[in-house]
Amino acid sequence: MSRSQGQRIQVPDDLREVLLEFTISYLLEQPGDVVDYAADYFCRLRDARTTEIVYDRNTTAATPSSPEESMSREEEPPVGRFNTRRKSVFAETYDPEEDDDEGEKVVFPKSDEQRDKLAEAVANILLFRALDKEQMQDVLDAMFEKKVKAGEMVIKQGDDGDNFYVIQEGVFYAYVASEPSKEPQHIHTYNGQGSFGELALMYNMPRAATITAHTDGSLWAMDRQTFRRILLKSAFKKRKMYEALIDSVPMLKTLQSYERMNLADALAPKSFSQGDRIIKENDTADGMYFVEQGTISITVEDNGREVEVNRIGKGGYFGELALVTHRPRAASAYAAEDVKLAFLDVETFERLLGPCMQIMKRNINDYEEQMLKIFGSKSNIKDIR
Repeated sequence: MSRSQGQRIQVPDDLREVLLEFTISYLLEQPGDVVDYAADYFCRLRDARTTEIVYDRNTTAATPSSPEESMSREEEPPVGRFNTRRKSVFAETYDPEEDDDEGEKVVFPKSDEQRDKLAEAVANILLFRALDKEQMQDVLDAMFEKKVKAGEMVIKQGDDGDNFYVIQEGVFYAYVASEPSKEPQHIHTYNGQGSFGELALMYNMPRAATITAHTDGSLWAMDRQTFRRILLKSAFKKRKMYEALIDSVPMLKTLQSYERMNLADALAPKSFSQGDRIIKENDTADGMYFVEQGTISITVEDNGREVEVNRIGKGGYFGELALVTHRPRAASAYAAEDVKLAFLDVETFERLLGPCMQIMKRNINDYEEQMLKIFGSKSNIKDIR
């Protein structure tokens, strides 16, 4: 029986907890590849659960056979290290769809130097990658500086979340106590970069760890309300906007609904002014683009001059065939007017758009026919994308 379109899907608490455990572990360890890390994480989680079941059945405790084995087990970061948190913290999760309050824009004055340093500090933080230029300016406006001394506790495990923090400078240690009565264990070191404190604000839960300053340092902070309005609500709006964009691309209609949702989350906004070059002929392909707003001019070089061979408007896409054929860009793309694009990097392209690959390969023939009309010789035809 299918759900009606307006009916909400209730997310089970067990699923919330598992995903939250994974999110915390991922953000603390900052691995290079999220897919490989997730596969390893959930395999370890399954193995740990199997081991617990075996122990329960035998009514015995796992006793290390040697001091060396005991030390090895203590040094390995456990899966589900936060399992002792109380379950009631999931009762109030933020729902951006129901939040109609835009709130007053928060601005903390900063010097140009401070603004540049903050922009550099947040540039590589996963949470900010999906923001457009205007939203990023709101982030920079809303953050305020907080100086800390060595030994100072920034956040305490179990407390309510008040701020989200981005490290400007200094070394910070993260500690977690598996139980209130146990000594906290050092689980992560932030060495002059990174961010922390977002989970308590995203999930409306107590702090999952204690963070202390190991050295004197400086942080940029954002309060709970502003964090939710800018980051969570912006992420929600971005997904809805890109889902609508994906719906307008005929090629992508072959994707399953969950594949389209993953694609919407993976797209990154990019804006260009009229006349800007977006891709350059003969460059290595780094990804493909979907046109959200505006018009793109596609040109190829012919006898020392650039010839326009195509124009692409809203709902169109370009850059995909260089990824399919694994060749350098055979054309340049320019913004014919101010444009907004959604960018998909090459790695995500290969992972998410497999079901569309045959369609894109078939389109090569269409482009060849178009080139024949323009240049009149098949020997001169190049992949214009």
